[in-house]
Amino acid sequence: MKSLIKIWHWFDDRTGLSEIIKPLAGHLVPRGTTWMYVFGSATLVAFIIQVVTGIALATMYIPSTSQAYQSLRFITYQAWLGNFIRGLHYFGASAMILLVGIHMIRVFITAAYKFPREMNWISGVLLLGLTVLMGFTGQLLRWDQNALWSVVVGAEQAGRIPFIGDWISRFLLAGKVIGGATLSRFFAFHVFFIPALIFSVLGFHLYLVIRNGISEPPKQGQAVDPKSYRSWYENLIKTDGHPFWPDAAWRDVVFGVGVIAVIMFLAYVVGPPVIGKPPDPTNIQASPRPDWYLLWYFAVLALIPSAMENYVIVLFPLLAGLVLFFIPLLFNKGERHPYRRPWSMGAVIIIVLMIGTLWIAGVKAHWSPDFSAKPLSEKVIGASSGPVYEGAQVFYQRGCINCHNISGDGGHRGPDLTTVADRMTKDEMIIRILRGAGRMPAFGGILTPEELDNVVAFLKTRKSH
Repeated sequence: MKSLIKIWHWFDDRTGLSEIIKPLAGHLVPRGTTWMYVFGSATLVAFIIQVVTGIALATMYIPSTSQAYQSLRFITYQAWLGNFIRGLHYFGASAMILLVGIHMIRVFITAAYKFPREMNWISGVLLLGLTVLMGFTGQLLRWDQNALWSVVVGAEQAGRIPFIGDWISRFLLAGKVIGGATLSRFFAFHVFFIPALIFSVLGFHLYLVIRNGISEPPKQGQAVDPKSYRSWYENLIKTDGHPFWPDAAWRDVVFGVGVIAVIMFLAYVVGPPVIGKPPDPTNIQASPRPDWYLLWYFAVLALIPSAMENYVIVLFPLLAGLVLFFIPLLFNKGERHPYRRPWSMGAVIIIVLMIGTLWIAGVKAHWSPDFSAKPLSEKVIGASSGPVYEGAQVFYQRGCINCHNISGDGGHRGPDLTTVADRMTKDEMIIRILRGAGRMPAFGGILTPEELDNVVAFLKTRKSH
C-alpha cells in the first residue's frame, strides 16, 4: 500500500492531476439533489461501456462485405466471451438511449434548461441525436438481411427530402447501391467520427455543468430572473451548498453500478440480437425492422396515409429538432416548478403515451408481410385434392398468405380473407387479383389462367357458414 501511495505521489507531482481532480470533485452543489439527478452520470457510464466493448469488438470485426458476416458469427459463437461482449454492447446502447431520454425528460420537467443553462440543453440535444446515429450506423455492421434492407429503406426515405435528398441517399450508401463502400463508411462513422463528436460535445457539456453549476431543485413561486439569478445562485451555493464528492456523488456511483449490473445480467441471460440470414440484395422478401428505440417511428411511417409520407419523413424530424433547439432560447426565464408549468407535464405525458402506443404497434407490425407464414392445413382448406386444394397451394406459393390472414393463419398487411366470399363475387375477385389494389400488386401477368381459376375456387369456399 505504501508503494502505491509513493507511486501516486510521484505521478501526481509530475502531472499535477490532483490539481484538476480536486476542484472538480469538490465543487459545491445545491442541497436537495435527489436520485432524479443520477441519469446524466448513468448515461456517461453506459457510454463508457460502449467505448470499451466497441474497442473489443473492433479488434475481431472485419468491415468487408466478404468477411463481415462470418467475422460476426465467429465473435458470437467461437470467440472467448464474444457473445457476452456483443450482449454488453447491444444492451449498453439501449441503456444509453433510454437514460439520455429520461435525463432529458427530467431536465425539461424541472425547467433546468432556463438561464444560464441554455447551452447545457442544446448540447444535450446534440448528444441525443448523436446517440441515435450511433445506434443506426451500428445496425448495419451486423451485415445480415435485416441490417442491409433497413439501411436501404433509410436511404430511400432520405432520398425524398427536397433538393438534397438524392445527395443524402448517395452519401449514406456511398454510391447508388449498397455495397462494400457502404459498410466501410458506416464502420468509419460508427467507430471513429460519431464517437469523436460525442467525446467533444460531452466534454463541452460537462464543462458547462461545472461552469454553470447543477440546477437547484425548483420551488413554487421562485422564478428565474436572468438579471439576478447568477448572484442568487452563488449565494445559495456558499450558504447551503455541499461538496459533490462524496455528499452527492455516492448516488451516482450506486446507480451507475446498478446500470452496469443490469446490462451484464441482460447480456448474459438474453444475449445479443440473433444474426439473421446473410445479406442478399436480390432477395426482396425481407421485412426490415429497426432496433426497439426506433420502432415507434417505424410505426408512424407505416400507419400514416401514403400521400403524407414525404411530408412526415422530411418535416417531422426537422420540426422536432427545431422545437428542442429553441425551447431554452424562447423560455429561459420564469417559473421552474412543474406545478406552475402544467403544460410541460401535459406535453411529456402526451408524448410518452404517444411513443409508447406507437412502439407497441411497431412491435406487432401488422402492416408488414409475414414471410414466415406456413402453408394452410388441409383442415383449413377443406380439401386434399382438386381445384380448391390447388388454389390454396398457389395462394401460399405466390406469397398471398404473407399479407392475408385465413382462419388465424397468415399475415395482417392486407384484409382478412376468412369470409371473403361473403363480401365479393367471383368476378370481383378476378378483377381484384388481376389488377391489384392499393398496396396489393397486380397478378395479371404472373398467374396462369389455371392458377387464377384455382385461387378463385379456393377463395369462393371462404364463407362464414
